[in-house]
Amino acid sequence: MKYMVGDVAGGTAVFALNGENAVNLSALSDKVGPDLMGLIADPSLVDSLAADIAAAPSVATKDITPALPVAKPGTIICLGLNYVDHIKEGGYDIPEYPALFMRGKNSIMAAGKPMVRPTVSEKLDYEVELMVIVGKGGRHIAEADALNHVFAYTVLNDGSVRDYQRKTHQWTPGKNFDNTGAVGPIAVTPDELPEGAVGLKIESRVGDEILQSANTDDMMWSVAKTISLISVYTTLEPGDLIAMGTPPGVGHAKTPPRWLRPGETVEAEVEGIGICASPIVDEKDFAAAVAAQ
Repeated sequence: MKYMVGDVAGGTAVFALNGENAVNLSALSDKVGPDLMGLIADPSLVDSLAADIAAAPSVATKDITPALPVAKPGTIICLGLNYVDHIKEGGYDIPEYPALFMRGKNSIMAAGKPMVRPTVSEKLDYEVELMVIVGKGGRHIAEADALNHVFAYTVLNDGSVRDYQRKTHQWTPGKNFDNTGAVGPIAVTPDELPEGAVGLKIESRVGDEILQSANTDDMMWSVAKTISLISVYTTLEPGDLIAMGTPPGVGHAKTPPRWLRPGETVEAEVEGIGICASPIVDEKDFAAAVAAQ
């Protein structure tokens, strides 16, 4: 199943997608709720609504304004180095354990919303990533069982402010500027993708300019291995988000560096899932637009 959480007249709802059309699941059952958490809590709910979905009116997918798939994720955990060629272009040694960092809730926004270049830096970079939406939580999850803990996959553009990222070994500042991590808009359940979401083309671009292009086969740590490793030190909970790292081609490694500029729209795409598009705006213009609302 492909889902989108988004805004239409009447509020935020969960939609089941069928090509260019979508059915409002939240209108069919109060149990669905305004984001994916209702379905994460009871994945069988959508099966019980099958007859209602078939008979329900649809809306055009293009008329839905995307919202975050999970409105308030408890934890957002990201892999920093998971593609060998990306590790090399960054000048890092090949790690024996994944480089993990966390994002806060203010740093992420829905696909389609502006990605904000902060006033303190022009070095806003792009990073297309596969993202896991955790379905079943747990601690000390065995790698062999880990994929059973995945509810769906989506797309992240892990916008990174590079000079602030390099101010500290922990990367936290550069990865947590407000409105720099675009998520969504489509969430795809594992049954519609290859096991572990391997073998998928992953690409970022601005217009006709291809910035990154690789394959999820190139990930050093698989989805299953990553879930297992993370669950060693923390309890994963339903609705948590895990970003699986970016392939080579990021802006800071190009000569000259290729930073995102206001007025551009950057697209991050994972095959079989969809495109996460974000217009780039300067922080002062973004603040003025918010104030005018």
